[in-house]
Order: sequence, then structure tokens, then C-alpha cells
Amino acid sequence: MKTVSVTQARQNIYQLLEETISSSEPVQITTKKGNVIIVSEEDWTAIQETLYLLSIPGMRESLIEGTNTPIEECKTAEEIGWDLK
Repeated sequence: MKTVSVTQARQNIYQLLEETISSSEPVQITTKKGNVIIVSEEDWTAIQETLYLLSIPGMRESLIEGTNTPIEECKTAEEIGWDLK
């Protein structure tokens, strides 16, 4: 994670924002009273979605199980009744 002082951030705010959006690398801005982290909106949304999914009881285990299931053992969309047309 990139770290810059608040003075540096103020001088280069547009560049920092563009870099954060394009690279998905958070930027820590340090001040005398504390620090903040800048993340892109896309990354913030992904973090929020992950936190939500992991707050559902059993979801973590279900995701792990699904990840470990070979694709050949998975049901097709038609088999589970999904109409994707």
C-alpha cells in the first residue's frame, strides 16, 4: 500500500485518485491526528459485498465447498431450473 503525507496528497490529489482507480491499490494518507485510506469505489463495493456474504451463517463454508467442487460435478443451469435466455 502506498503511503503519503497529507501535504503530498493535497499537492497530487488528482494523480492519487487516478492511480487508485486504475491500479486498485489503496493509498494511506498520514496526518498528525490519524490516518485515512483511499480506495476506489469499485473496490469499496467489493469489500462491502464480501462482508455481507460472510455475515450470512454458513455462507463461508458453502463458498469453500463450491470452490472445491470439480466443474464436472456441478449441475447445469437447466438442471436447476434457471432460464438464462
